[in-house]
Amino acid sequence: MRSACIVIGLLLMALALRSSRSAWIRKLGALVFLAASFALLFFATGCWYGGVAGVMMWFFLPWVELLTRVRRMKLPMDNRLQHRPSPNPAFFPNARETVMRMETEGYRHVSDCCWEWVGMKQHYRLFYHNDSKTVATLCLCEQADVVFSFVSISSMGRDGEVWKTTNYPFAPTLMYPEKFHWNHVPCSRNCFLQILANHREHLARYGIENASLIAGDPEHLEEIIEEEMQEMIEHNLDRGIIEFSGEGYFCYSTKGLFYLWGQFVKDMVRLC
Repeated sequence: MRSACIVIGLLLMALALRSSRSAWIRKLGALVFLAASFALLFFATGCWYGGVAGVMMWFFLPWVELLTRVRRMKLPMDNRLQHRPSPNPAFFPNARETVMRMETEGYRHVSDCCWEWVGMKQHYRLFYHNDSKTVATLCLCEQADVVFSFVSISSMGRDGEVWKTTNYPFAPTLMYPEKFHWNHVPCSRNCFLQILANHREHLARYGIENASLIAGDPEHLEEIIEEEMQEMIEHNLDRGIIEFSGEGYFCYSTKGLFYLWGQFVKDMVRLC
């Protein structure tokens, strides 16, 4: 009974900490969950490495999805954006406020388009700012019963290099070519003005001035996005993350599954 009370007490403490509004207290709650897992397996097996196995079990949990759903996925090599009206931004966190702030800052709405990837829909609302030569994208994502939104701001240099700032909440599922310089800010930073300020700081760190940026053609933003995706697919084919699966499709290789596992673990640690 003493062992059971310790495990139950740790679980109740973890649940209490996870209900806090403070991010650090919630992370402490996740650590207490790990302690409860250690205690459960330690008392059940009577040895310390049984407790360690109980903790490690959480980090190997993503392999269930990797070996079942992800391993069977086949994604199109040539996936094109489709013109579709965006869903109501009111159903996506902070989306309506973001659009209003973009327009207030002088960003002009260019187009709406959509990408579909194996049950996931990504709706893009593209905005362009003439003076700063930057593209701002509000992405509305739908996957099963989960919906979320994020912002990306990008600038392109005359040598073809691209600087991007985003509050995308998850680790990337593909490797980026070296020409892309990403600045991932916390997903809790959902104010467009903050993300815009972070993007300007990102450019300043590389010594990029407005005169060295290319003024993109707003009418061809969708083509640029498609070209970037093709470059990313080719880069990951070269790195062995993905491989051809026939008939114009690709899938994740064994190396790619381990890469995804590392990304899942990063998200578990960062978002817990």
